[in-house]
Amino acid sequence: MKEVLLLKDGELSLKGQNRSTFEDILVKNCKRRLSHLGKFTFTKSQSTITVEPMMDEAIDWDEAVKIIGKVFGIVGYSRAAICEKDLNTICKTAQAYLSDTLSDAKTFKVEAKRSDKKFPYGSPEICREVGGYLLSKNRGLKVNVHQPQLTVTVEIRDRYAFIHGNQIKGAGGMPVGTNGKGMLLISGGIDSPVAGWMMAKRGIALSAVHFASPPYTSKRAEMKVHELLSKVAEYSGRIKLYTVCFTDIQEAIRDHCPEDTFTLVMRRHMMRIASVLAQKDGAAALITGESVGQVASQTIYALGCTDQAASLPIFRPCIGMDKTEIIDISRKIHTFETSIQPYEDCCTIFTPKHPKTKPTPELLDKVESVMDWSELLKQAVETAKEEWITQEESI
Repeated sequence: MKEVLLLKDGELSLKGQNRSTFEDILVKNCKRRLSHLGKFTFTKSQSTITVEPMMDEAIDWDEAVKIIGKVFGIVGYSRAAICEKDLNTICKTAQAYLSDTLSDAKTFKVEAKRSDKKFPYGSPEICREVGGYLLSKNRGLKVNVHQPQLTVTVEIRDRYAFIHGNQIKGAGGMPVGTNGKGMLLISGGIDSPVAGWMMAKRGIALSAVHFASPPYTSKRAEMKVHELLSKVAEYSGRIKLYTVCFTDIQEAIRDHCPEDTFTLVMRRHMMRIASVLAQKDGAAALITGESVGQVASQTIYALGCTDQAASLPIFRPCIGMDKTEIIDISRKIHTFETSIQPYEDCCTIFTPKHPKTKPTPELLDKVESVMDWSELLKQAVETAKEEWITQEESI
């Protein structure tokens, strides 16, 4: 029995004349993500994208469904059977294709969508005939049109009829790449992977920068970041990671700046370096996992001082969320268990005992003026290591 995937693109239907551009990017993303499973054709019609194998080869449909469930831009999807547009054939195909699901269900209903108006039966007749046939073949099954356990859908389209069970909820959002690129500052904690995932959901392609401070931070901390990004990449597609050696800058901050400003000066230099790397990589914004008031460096005053050092807009999708909300998302995208592994990142070294919570830009400008940072910043940018992170990475 030949199968396809039916993808519903939801929000894209509101894009008017630009809709085809968004759909084309969604198709491109799906094609790339499914490429290792085989070759597929993608047909767009009436807010639905039909994904059909090009050859009669065995497709790992379970894996295909798993992948499609993490592609942003798809609001719902179904694994469906194809059959000829003949009512008797439709009834038999529905029973054969959904037999296991029907045997587990106690209640069901049939819905019909007839885009081919030349088909001789209307939607009510299709529902009545298919429903009656399924009732005759499944003892104990009852009709419930209001809250059925199973909805059997018959779609009559141009070439075929498609039959499927309950639609599966998709990842939603916008196709990655439809809203430009942003660079994620990723530390290895809980918040930054969630921030990257949230911005990818709004169609932003991701690159990332991680600041390492050997020997104060270990290679395991970098491997942890690789694994976190690989989990985000399951949704966003591959991510270019820049790893910056931050040791010399942090030691200079320790040696020349007041202790209560260590974290603030560090964050400002991170923004300067990330801004340069982002522009080199074609990114138009920085992304962080900061949330107002979560730590001393994330007060409204401290965030303002951080913004001053960046030359690009900073997106903070977690800004109004509490820790519990962020953790909930991290569990959903399976980054939480990796994030809490005890490998220190550079943000946890040289941490002041009593950090300044109400800094001003003027104060930090004065603090930073004790030395010329330009050569250290230039060296950090020029020696940044570049590598691609894909969903196959593991720690």
